[in-house]
Amino acid sequence: MIEYLIFLIAGYIAGSIPFGLILTRLAGYGDIRQIGSGNIGATNVLRTGNKWLALATVILDSGKGAFAVLLSARLLDALSYVFNYQLCFPNSHTALTPDGRILCDFDITIETLIIVGLGAVLGHCYPVWLKFKGGKGVSTALGTLLAAVPFAGIFACAVWLVMALTRRISSLSALTAMGTAPIIAFIFYGLIPALIVFVIAAIVFFRHKDNILRLLNGTEPRIGNKKKLDEKPVSNETP
Repeated sequence: MIEYLIFLIAGYIAGSIPFGLILTRLAGYGDIRQIGSGNIGATNVLRTGNKWLALATVILDSGKGAFAVLLSARLLDALSYVFNYQLCFPNSHTALTPDGRILCDFDITIETLIIVGLGAVLGHCYPVWLKFKGGKGVSTALGTLLAAVPFAGIFACAVWLVMALTRRISSLSALTAMGTAPIIAFIFYGLIPALIVFVIAAIVFFRHKDNILRLLNGTEPRIGNKKKLDEKPVSNETP
C-alpha cells in the first residue's frame, strides 16, 4: 500500500499541472476559467478560437498522464541511487553498487502503472493549485491508458474518434470511449487492471454529470458551436 500511495502521489503531482490555463495566459487570452464552460481543458481552450492552442492543450494534458506512468518509477529508482536511501519496495530486486549504494530494480506491475495514471487523472480534475477545481480528465485519462494499458487506450481513442466524427458531441464521445475502456482492459489485462481503469472512468463520468443531464435532455451542444469569450462560465463540455 505504501508503494501504491507513493506512485499515486507522484501521478497526482504530474497531473495537476494546468496546461490549458498556462497556455491561454501565455497566449494573452487571460484566465480560461472566466470564459465558456470555465473548464481548463482543450474543449474550452478551443473557445478562444485558437485551434493550435487547443491542440497543444490536448497533447500536453495527454502527455502528462503518459509521462507520469512511464517515468515515475524510474525517477524513484534514480533517487534511491543518488541519495543512497533505502527506497526499495517489497517487490523490488535490490543490488549493492561498488561504492556501497543501494540500487533498486523495481518490478513494476501493470497495476502500479495504472495507479500512477489514476493519480494523474485526479491531479488534472482536482489540482491543489487551483483549489481542486480542474478539468474533466478525458485527455489525461486517454494518455494514461495508452501508456499503461495500450490496447485499452488505442480502442478508447478509436471509439472517441468515431463518435466525434459521427455524432459531433464532445462529451458523448468522451463518455463512450471511457465506458468501453474497462471492458477492453479486462479482456487483455485481467480483473485488477480493469477495476482500476473502471475507477478512472468513474471519475471522468462524475466530472461529466452535468453533460449527462444535458445529453438526456437533448440540449448538449455539438462540436463547433461557438460561445463568446466574455460569456460567464457554465459547466459544459469535455475534457
